[in-house]
Amino acid sequence: MLKVIILVCYFAVLVGIGFYCRKHATDVNGFVLGGRSVGPWLTAFAYGTSYFSAVVFVGYAGQFGWKYGISATWAGIGNAIIGSLLAWVVLGRRTRIMTQHLDSATMPQFFGKRFDSAPLKIGASVIVFIFLIPYTASLYNGLSRLFGMAFNIDYSVCIILMAILTAIYVIAGGYMATAINDFIQGIIMLFGIVTVIAAVLISKGGFIAALDGLARVSDETVSATPGIFASFFGPDPLNLLFVVILTSLGTWGLPQMVQKFYSITDESAIQKGTVISTVFALVVAGGCYFLGGFGRLFSDQIDVKANGFDSIIPTMLSGLSPALIALVVILVLSASMSTLSSLVLASSSTLTIDFIEGTFIKNMTEKAKLLWIRALVVVFIAISSIIALIQYKSSVTFIAQLMGVSWGALAGSFLAPFMYALYCKWVTKASCWACFLFSSVLMILNIFFRSSFPAIIQSPINCGAVAMLAGLIIVPVVSLVSPKPAKELVDDAFRCYDKETTVSQKTALGK
Repeated sequence: MLKVIILVCYFAVLVGIGFYCRKHATDVNGFVLGGRSVGPWLTAFAYGTSYFSAVVFVGYAGQFGWKYGISATWAGIGNAIIGSLLAWVVLGRRTRIMTQHLDSATMPQFFGKRFDSAPLKIGASVIVFIFLIPYTASLYNGLSRLFGMAFNIDYSVCIILMAILTAIYVIAGGYMATAINDFIQGIIMLFGIVTVIAAVLISKGGFIAALDGLARVSDETVSATPGIFASFFGPDPLNLLFVVILTSLGTWGLPQMVQKFYSITDESAIQKGTVISTVFALVVAGGCYFLGGFGRLFSDQIDVKANGFDSIIPTMLSGLSPALIALVVILVLSASMSTLSSLVLASSSTLTIDFIEGTFIKNMTEKAKLLWIRALVVVFIAISSIIALIQYKSSVTFIAQLMGVSWGALAGSFLAPFMYALYCKWVTKASCWACFLFSSVLMILNIFFRSSFPAIIQSPINCGAVAMLAGLIIVPVVSLVSPKPAKELVDDAFRCYDKETTVSQKTALGK
């Protein structure tokens, strides 16, 4: 009864906020970007909660904690430093300035206006459409075992309930409702992860006793070195590095992440948001991977071969009190619903603004755009729910593989072209196409011909990391040998940085 009461109260707050924020969602700018007036706390929490979902808490934390032991915490540290701190410093200000100057509300629209290319905009929107849906469906996976453990209810009920509630508050309040709900969900995640880590470690005699127990665990199939799972870099530092790269650098090219910078209000908000976002990532991501690192202490209760890596975290938590289990369920629901709302908003706005408008419907009115975006929110949530149900009912492995490569394909396609386009005038359309095609094709081939790949990049995680790093080389090399963009076009795009503005002395020294 306690769990049910907590869930009902939580859902009521989410829906209430959605209807409260209707006044901010009367036009496309308000619905998609919150009127570009969202403060540092809301933006930072929206960024963090979109970053971390059930995929991280249940899937990645369990899998990498089991494989690498306590050294998996490096993935969380990388998420905080590279995925949050550096992302805000490198992309935050310039993204906000140039996207407003170009009047772009989505990443594909940015490419279309920055390079004056409708085909480039459509190509980017197709990549978003193909690879965001399976990523959206993957969010449901981490909830199945937790709901089975806590409520003993069918996974299908969980999927349908989560989909309906997310659709209601996103359709009603748009980005502002999502941002406020993300703030509440972020607080739950911060409090929840700290509480759960403390409870799990206490169940094993405290941190020192748990670390000592982990040092005594041995697995000859992984490493013959004693105490390897309690060591600084663990049994496989190279593959751990690929995990850090994919999960940290990937945020720089994901549309639903970068779009958070479009809406932030001013310079001071960027500075505060940078700090808040970094601390949030350090606690949540660092905490998730740190917790997963102790998974092998529960090896007597876990059969990874039979039940998979997703069973590790739920098994670790199954011995907690009913109140703590309720907190865990809310924690994972919060993480998943915040990411889901961000994904469907990015997907529906992209498909409407970058694909349907201009391609199929000319001169679409503001009211029509809003109607299309809201309708597509329903479509995207419905499709992702159906995919998740199909996978659950029939154990289709192809869908699971596609979910694994979606992050690598999206970030590999967009990271380098977007970042270089914010800083460099010499970036060409051809280099963007080269990066789009290379990363998308590479990750699709990894699904069907994985065994033919070199051993080091057979893993979708390693392959995705390679796609992102390769883009940083492909864009400048192709730009060097391809036709240069028109000077007038480039000068107009970069003129936004030359506009003079007055700031306080803490930002810049006067004469």
